[in-house]
Amino acid sequence: MMEQTRDNSWDTVLFDGFDGMEPLRPLLLEIWREACRHIEIQEATANITTFLAKHLPLGGVIVRRVEEAHRTIATVAAAGVGRWAPPEPSGTPVSAPQLRRLRSWGEERKLLRQRQDDSSAESRVLIPLDIRGDVLVGPLGAADALTGVLIVVAKEGHAFDAEHRKLVRALLEPFSVALDNDHRVHELASLRETAEAERRTLLTRLGRSEMDEAVVGVETGLKPVMERVALVAPSDAPVLILGETGTGKEVIARAIHNRSPRGGNPFIRVNCGAIPAELIDSQLFGHEKGSFTGAGEMRQGWFERADGGTLFLDEIGELPLQAQVRFLRVLQDGYLERVGGQQPIRVDVRIVAATHRDLASMVQHKEFREDLWYRLAVFPLVLPPLRERLDDISELAQHFSERSATRLGLPLVRPTPEDILLLAEYDWPGNIRELRTVIERAAILGDGKRLEIAKALGVIPPRVAQPANSNSHTSPRPGAFAPEVPTREGLLTLDDAVRRHIERALQATHGKIEGPRGTAALLDINPHTLRAKMRKLGIDWSRFRD
Repeated sequence: MMEQTRDNSWDTVLFDGFDGMEPLRPLLLEIWREACRHIEIQEATANITTFLAKHLPLGGVIVRRVEEAHRTIATVAAAGVGRWAPPEPSGTPVSAPQLRRLRSWGEERKLLRQRQDDSSAESRVLIPLDIRGDVLVGPLGAADALTGVLIVVAKEGHAFDAEHRKLVRALLEPFSVALDNDHRVHELASLRETAEAERRTLLTRLGRSEMDEAVVGVETGLKPVMERVALVAPSDAPVLILGETGTGKEVIARAIHNRSPRGGNPFIRVNCGAIPAELIDSQLFGHEKGSFTGAGEMRQGWFERADGGTLFLDEIGELPLQAQVRFLRVLQDGYLERVGGQQPIRVDVRIVAATHRDLASMVQHKEFREDLWYRLAVFPLVLPPLRERLDDISELAQHFSERSATRLGLPLVRPTPEDILLLAEYDWPGNIRELRTVIERAAILGDGKRLEIAKALGVIPPRVAQPANSNSHTSPRPGAFAPEVPTREGLLTLDDAVRRHIERALQATHGKIEGPRGTAALLDINPHTLRAKMRKLGIDWSRFRD
């Protein structure tokens, strides 16, 4: 392409400096201001064209981007004066040899001129097909990186003189900056869209609508806990969250972080029980390059990565004693040393720890450092198990049914009142984590039509023995209980006797468990204990309801 000097329709115009352009200094200043003021190059081009029309016989200005990866030259901005019509923003394919010649032209920083009615192949690569007349074309970008071309078209019947060419040459640098800014803005927008798409994918997999998981039961079962969260969140005091497995300790830790002044900074979760003992120091405190076999580069630990934010150490009771010593120093002094390092590193991290183990007992048995226990237990929070939050069952079931529908791509089916009653009768040894699993399993079993709560819980009808001379295999009618099952000695087994007794009580109370006239009151037993016995014996209490 750069052989155009041999084509009579092209002139190569070398830039000969800014001599004599002092009167145009205010114009150039205004052009630079417009080029840098707008993030979209189309707006900058339109404003600059208005200014240039007062100093050039101008028809229009076109900016085209060179896309080497796609081998195209595409129009990204165009503005005209009067009735001049800008070209369609389409791309022009460019061959590999043409791209090489374009790069060479960009390095030479030459201004090209198309004469009237030129239709050469080279002209069609740089200039849109429907552009005719006197045209000046200049390279945009750095000398070693051609990013685009500037096309300045003369008004119909007019031509550019030497002074006009000097002015156009002076436009190349501000338009290069404007094109680069526009490219960066669109690149950032593309990265934002990619990150948002990945975020939406992750949320779908997790079955959430937002990254911050909702705290269910704020006004009911978790009200005392959330009141203490509100007290401790604004401070930097360490928090120790205690509770059974699956009670939602990470959710509470995130609530503390989000309600604190550190809410906009990192929240890093580390499961101490999932890290091999030999890697604990490297994972928590980082390591220097060459500090041990396989340490090919320096690595920041979790403390450094959480600097300025919150570090949530789950299962803190699993932390080895040697790591507890180094952890205690970070808590006390705010300094750490990477493995193999000699320089103390200052970190500003708030610690929230959690465990389902009895740390006080571990301290007595020398399995957990006493001094670390006192540093961590500044503000303990005890999460109640789900069996003590029966008022929250309904809201939690609704919440997890929505998440399951999103995660599994199924229609949203909400639990019925009968489903809630069935869930409330269960003891939930796995707490909220188990409830979430049961709801998801129920959604899968129901195939988007209903929630199969009974099947998901594994509720089975009571074992009913048939008489020895009977071939019948029919199921018992609702409300029936198992008859006596004699052993060789003519006596009932203890389980059969208890089952028979409970079923008779259920029949008398029509399946009601709690309350003054419930089965538990009739048998003088705690309702939770009664439910546990019924599960163990395979008694389906719902069969006895009217």
